[in-house]
Amino acid sequence: MFLGEYQHAIDGKGRLQIPKKFRAELAGGATITRGLDGCLFLYPKNKWAEFEEKLVSLPITKADARVFARHMLSGAFEVAIDKVGRVLIPPALRKYAGLETEVVAIGVGKRIELWDLEKWNKYRQTLERDSEATAERLSELGV
Repeated sequence: MFLGEYQHAIDGKGRLQIPKKFRAELAGGATITRGLDGCLFLYPKNKWAEFEEKLVSLPITKADARVFARHMLSGAFEVAIDKVGRVLIPPALRKYAGLETEVVAIGVGKRIELWDLEKWNKYRQTLERDSEATAERLSELGV
């Protein structure tokens, strides 16, 4: 399970150092794709397979299902962690998420989210400000 928040820099070739705590789960390979809220999602190979199965099982007769599956699958790339713990982020994904230099990798259970540092700090302020109201709404789901 991925937990925590770690700040790293992207090098000139588009490689990002993956936090040491996350590397073991990614050793067998990973998939990176466009995420939601302007970040990227990075999944270990096995967790991506579970998520991908759910996406391809969505009903193609539903417009929202088609849009979401296209968003997630068309932007997906298989990646490997190199010997020193870096992953190469494809240029199209760096552009999508606005990743230029400083990146925050956050653990969100089954996946890692990669955020531009400035974008993450703004988002986190909103998240922290609204957390009680969000928790109250989610209480109906048993959270």
